[in-house]
Amino acid sequence: MPETTRENTAPAQKVRFANPRIAAADEQSLYEVRRKVYPRAVSGVFARWRWALVILTQVLFYGLAWVQWNGRQAFLLHLSERKFYIFGWVFWPQDVVYLTVLLIICAYSLFLFTAVAGRLWCGYACPQTVYTELFLWIERRIEGDRAKRMKLDNAPPSFVKFATKAAKFGAWGAVALWTGITFVGYFSPIRELLPNIARFDLGGWELFWICFYGGFTYLMAGVMREQVCKYMCPYARFQGVMFDPDTLVITYDPERGEPRGAKRKQAEQKLGDCVDCGICVQVCPTGIDIRDGLQYECIGCAACIDACDQVMDKVGSPRGLIRYTTENAMKQHWGMRDVLRHVIRPRVLVYLSVLLAIIAAGGWSLAHRHTLRVDVIRDRTTLSREVEGGLIENIYTLQMMNMAETARRIQVSVSGLDGVSLVEAPRFELPAAGNKSYTIHVRVPVDSAPKGSHKIVFDIRSEEGDGVKLAEKASFMMP
Repeated sequence: MPETTRENTAPAQKVRFANPRIAAADEQSLYEVRRKVYPRAVSGVFARWRWALVILTQVLFYGLAWVQWNGRQAFLLHLSERKFYIFGWVFWPQDVVYLTVLLIICAYSLFLFTAVAGRLWCGYACPQTVYTELFLWIERRIEGDRAKRMKLDNAPPSFVKFATKAAKFGAWGAVALWTGITFVGYFSPIRELLPNIARFDLGGWELFWICFYGGFTYLMAGVMREQVCKYMCPYARFQGVMFDPDTLVITYDPERGEPRGAKRKQAEQKLGDCVDCGICVQVCPTGIDIRDGLQYECIGCAACIDACDQVMDKVGSPRGLIRYTTENAMKQHWGMRDVLRHVIRPRVLVYLSVLLAIIAAGGWSLAHRHTLRVDVIRDRTTLSREVEGGLIENIYTLQMMNMAETARRIQVSVSGLDGVSLVEAPRFELPAAGNKSYTIHVRVPVDSAPKGSHKIVFDIRSEEGDGVKLAEKASFMMP
């Protein structure tokens, strides 16, 4: 018998084992040991949709950096110049409102998609899902299918195992490195970045972000995989509050499937349609069993639906044992027509209306966006002064921004007081997508207005025939 000591002062007795092996066995761990997931390849309708989005997103990501527009990179977030070039638009820090609108549109889109069909973003377009699919494809091409990968991992060290793993890790590293280079290529022109890499002439921040983004791509998509979705992603935690009984989610039909058992035993024991093959678990990228009900680890990729439908075809049972449906539909035994009718509900219509209104307002604002901006700053060191000819003079600085990609000639005039005039009729040259500051002198007769502050208006217009006109107000000080 193991030696023990007991504390009998408390109602619940606590036992301390002298034998450390018994103590370790008695202690319950708070953390689950990771079991590596080996997702099985699957084909079907949803798998094709998923791969279509993988191809689309990666063609956009890797290809858009090389598209040219007006002699420059079409999509360039040039931080050193403090300008964002997006095709024909040039955005400055003053245009942060458009970034705010974009983030609001993304948020409402996420709310809408989640209310309609759960984690569509996670299952089909999330970068974690996309790159995990890409890295898994590489792994299958090099190491083989699920059974071969498991056998290879359990095999003793050998030259073949080392060479196979090295090939896989090398391919992963190449994809991750190119991903990091492409990412930095959206902030530093990629046609200049690649020659700098070849010459080992990278800036510190460029080198850091290539390694950081590429390294995290390798780590998240190649090594951690399902752990990101299960333990790190905040969306997996709060998605439950965005569901309701009419949200389309991936669901196993227990009334039809239970009790489980092999097909040959169904006639004898009156079993359900589920043959308990376990393929729905094998194809799951997070390693869950959808037959246990909806779980936060489910990313909504629908791989289990494709796999189960194939099994149902083989055993001669109807498809849909695992399917997209709603909680209410399962309880009420609705058909698909009733399901879709309840999916389009007031909550969804509110999200859709707000989203369309924001998109329309943002689009209208962008279409009517002024490509010329002028800030008038009065010189505060000399509020006013009297000059020859009995005139009062104020000095102003005009900070001009040309948001178009063509140079402009700007003419400025002033109005608002009797006899107000400029020292000279200024005409300014503004470079394409550039800004400049100009100092101008405004004069009025000494008897044109009483003492104090008076409003004047600077009329600014472009001479390029594009109809750009601005009227900027300022104050004129009379001594």
